[in-house]
Amino acid sequence: MVHKYFITGIGTNVGKTLVSAIFCQAYAAHYYKPIQAGELTSPDALTVQNLVTTPITFYDSAYELRTAASPHLAAQLDGVTIQLANIHLPTTTHNLIVEGAGGVLVPINDTETTLALIIKLNLPVVLVSQHYLGSINHTLLTYEILCKHNIPIKGIVFNGITNLSSESFILNYTQLPCLLRIAQHDCITPQIVAQYAQELLANSIA
Repeated sequence: MVHKYFITGIGTNVGKTLVSAIFCQAYAAHYYKPIQAGELTSPDALTVQNLVTTPITFYDSAYELRTAASPHLAAQLDGVTIQLANIHLPTTTHNLIVEGAGGVLVPINDTETTLALIIKLNLPVVLVSQHYLGSINHTLLTYEILCKHNIPIKGIVFNGITNLSSESFILNYTQLPCLLRIAQHDCITPQIVAQYAQELLANSIA
């Protein structure tokens, strides 16, 4: 079975890159981030590369933007326009992880959001949630918009401080499986990623 997933989150900085690294480690999956906004000297692909011990391929981003901002603004500041026609899935028979930028309704140009990119790439989504005040609302809104557009959701990964009450409500409401729970860590190491990769495989859900 080939595993190809689009990793999205309920917002920015909720752990998409960490989850991408865990999935890459678990499935020896290649990695692709179509739009990288900011941190060009230390892009998300480099973070994943430093956390994964399995030899994998890292595909170049279709757009590498200098400003850490929403993709549409970062592109404007660089004098370019992000066009979906320029973004394609890498041609590979290997497992593949695609990491999105921000949440599903983050604008990528004047008329389209990350949602349009997910629809074009036609991959099942792994949804990353993180507990904070308002995160239930953000998680369910993301779930609803994905369902509205008939986008398959593989499951949810909860990252960070545990809140079993919130998690229970989210899982009951969405009826999605919890693929993995990631604890709060001061420092993420390849050993930690490998541990979670084993847990992911042991769950036998993804």
